[in-house]
Amino acid sequence: MGDPKGFLKIGRKPVPKRPVSERVRDYRWVYEPMPEVELRQQASRCMDCGVPFCNTGCPVNNLIPDWNDLVYRDHWREAIDRLHATNNFPEFTGILCPAPCEAACVLSINDSPVTIKEIERSIIERAFEEGWVVPKPPPPERRTGKRVAVVGSGPAGLAAAQQLNRAGHTVVVFEKDDRIGGLLRYGIPDFKMEKWVIDRRLRQLEEEGIEFRTNAHVGYDPTTEELRRDFDAVVLAVGALQGRDLPVPGRELSGIHLAMEYLVQQNRRVAGLPVEGEEITARGKHVIILGGGDTSADCLGNAHREGAASVKVLTHGPRPPESPDPLEWPDWPFVLHTYPAHEEGGERGWNVAVTGFSGENGRVKKMHCVRTRRDPDGRTHHLPGTGFELEADLVLLAIGFTGPVRDRLLEELEVEFGPRGAIATRDGFDTGVPGVFVAGDARRGADLIVTAIADGRKAARQVDRYLMGRSLLPG
Repeated sequence: MGDPKGFLKIGRKPVPKRPVSERVRDYRWVYEPMPEVELRQQASRCMDCGVPFCNTGCPVNNLIPDWNDLVYRDHWREAIDRLHATNNFPEFTGILCPAPCEAACVLSINDSPVTIKEIERSIIERAFEEGWVVPKPPPPERRTGKRVAVVGSGPAGLAAAQQLNRAGHTVVVFEKDDRIGGLLRYGIPDFKMEKWVIDRRLRQLEEEGIEFRTNAHVGYDPTTEELRRDFDAVVLAVGALQGRDLPVPGRELSGIHLAMEYLVQQNRRVAGLPVEGEEITARGKHVIILGGGDTSADCLGNAHREGAASVKVLTHGPRPPESPDPLEWPDWPFVLHTYPAHEEGGERGWNVAVTGFSGENGRVKKMHCVRTRRDPDGRTHHLPGTGFELEADLVLLAIGFTGPVRDRLLEELEVEFGPRGAIATRDGFDTGVPGVFVAGDARRGADLIVTAIADGRKAARQVDRYLMGRSLLPG
């Protein structure tokens, strides 16, 4: 490494954030860029640790020590080449990934890890600024004559599409919504990632020769029969958007919604687009968000910006520890995650279960709860005599997902499903239906953006091998 003692001389410096009083008044990204001199100092903290556990902690196996060292030495052009060798969209992961690589950093055993995520984001932003990110369409003589349909335009679908296109196949991406991006477009709020970040990369993919078709709900238009007829292979990257519901008395009352219904509407409003169905807004309301993960935090940040009267975030499990168990390293630890949205306000509560809802004139007004205890086997028990009520004008269910929506396409393809609701596979990414493959959350269940990109890359290699008998794409 450039400075073998950097980690001894320099401490971790967090990425600067905009003041809370400023950022809750808009939907711009919450962070500020880190000055280059500080960024290079942070890169110098990367140790000559012998075994870079960060590489394996990263699902796309980013060559993290390599580009940390290149940034420290001011070799930015080489750094983006090394980064793009393993990750199609480092701007997505550099902004949105929770950074399992940092949890696996050797420094995290007894110190704070390297700021890997911010270094990654800074490399790709520098590359775009310098004009180093350019389309790389395959030359006409490398076109194979094979056609591949990618159903879904989230990170898994986009990664698979770019890899397959670069292998020489003709790729068409089908998206049922009116804009490309999948969950990145309408699930992730702008204060976490502004949408120009997606559009910038889509321009490159289009110039490389990938065709995008929006408002194309495959199974209906085009039909499943047309898809199988017109394409040599199909990649299902449809996500895992079937939200987990809460079957308790009063669930039918108006004002109780799956979190994704709210997030889609709010993202469309921020983009200046019309919304459909019953309007869901937090403005002036007492909001309760059930669930403690990323989706919950996204709802919380939106509720702040809409001007909610109050917001509570509740989960049925116990409060996670503040610091990880050392024995969990280098795996992703079970700890309390505090997102920027939590810094902006609202209450958090743990060990709370919902027993029902009540309301007036068909609208929810109260949520009925009970305290819980979790035993060593992971089972949750209601504690007798601990019932209580909370005022609620809007309840958002952010309690997870049960797998892909089982629409006409999946029914007519006759794919099989695993015990947790995801599409079952054999031999990697093969669904068992001839020529049909699956990648991302549809295969894994709801997971990280970085695992979706990794899945898309690996699925593309398997599709390429299916079509050509061999593949030169990275595995």
